[in-house]
Amino acid sequence: MDSSPGVVAALLALAALAVPAAAQDAKALATRSLAATCANCHGTDGKAVPGESMARLAGLDAAYFTEQMKAFRDGRRPATVMHQLTKGYSEEQIAALAAYFAAQK
Repeated sequence: MDSSPGVVAALLALAALAVPAAAQDAKALATRSLAATCANCHGTDGKAVPGESMARLAGLDAAYFTEQMKAFRDGRRPATVMHQLTKGYSEEQIAALAAYFAAQK
C-alpha cells in the first residue's frame, strides 16, 4: 500500500467524511425504530388505515405533533393509553418523532 503523505491525507479525509454519515445513519435508524412503536395503532410510518378512528400521524405539522404529545403527557388531552405512553418519551424523542412524522407523505 502506498503510504505517501498525500495518500494518507486523502484516506484520513475520506474516513472523516464517513464518521458523520455513519452517525446520521444510526440516528435515522434509531428514530425510525422509535416511530415503529407507533405503528400498532397509527399504522406503518404513521399512515393509519383509512376509515379507522386512529389519527394519521404521517404529514402532521411537527409543532402540532409536539404539542399534542405534551398535552397527552400532561393530562391536558384525554386519551386511553397515550397519556401513559407519552410519559416514557424524552423531549428529544418527541422532537425526533415530530420531525419523522412531519416528513412522511
